[in-house]
Amino acid sequence: MGLFSSAVALAQNEPTFKDPQPFEAQYRLEVRGWPGATITHRLSNEGSHWLSDMRFSIAVVRGQELSRFSLRDDTAHSLLYSSSYSLLGMGDSYQLNESEIPTLDRQTALFDLSRRAGHENCTESTPCEIEFVDNKGRDEHFQYYVEKQLITDPTSMGLPAGEFEALEVSLIDIEKPDRLLKLSFHPDWPGLILSAVYQKEGSRETQLTLTNFNPNGGTAP
Repeated sequence: MGLFSSAVALAQNEPTFKDPQPFEAQYRLEVRGWPGATITHRLSNEGSHWLSDMRFSIAVVRGQELSRFSLRDDTAHSLLYSSSYSLLGMGDSYQLNESEIPTLDRQTALFDLSRRAGHENCTESTPCEIEFVDNKGRDEHFQYYVEKQLITDPTSMGLPAGEFEALEVSLIDIEKPDRLLKLSFHPDWPGLILSAVYQKEGSRETQLTLTNFNPNGGTAP
């Protein structure tokens, strides 16, 4: 009986992550020294896996980044990563297959972080670690912590797309501690970015803001 009770208690303490839901979102991207741009982000289900696709255009620069990943036992697994960019018709492209991604690709890592944030005891004094590879397959090591730890009590954020519940996360590059990425996620929509602010030496370099949200197969937040 004691063993059974312990098993039940352990199961109850296991974090419950939200299941992904398809959506399409538009973000306003502002980069210091560049004109503003729109990023279109789609999360779609392709049967046994998911596809996260982001596309943007700034003046004469265009880019796309996509990731295919699966969920097994509530854990994300990268299957394929692809990115490309062009400047005045000239550019480059990168692709990583599953065997070339020992951890997660950066799009899948973003999705995974949005699901886990608030379910783990990650504070500013005791941050959690997250590892992934960049577009060239190079290892990246970051730490993160949640601004408002209780996921049951998220903050409210007013955006051009509407009013949303938000969970605030701070992401720090271990090798470049003077750089900080502050992300806001919706607790019920894994992968959806409400806002993002990238700071370098205390100055804002880049800002991303949700301007339009279209749930596909779900209910709007």
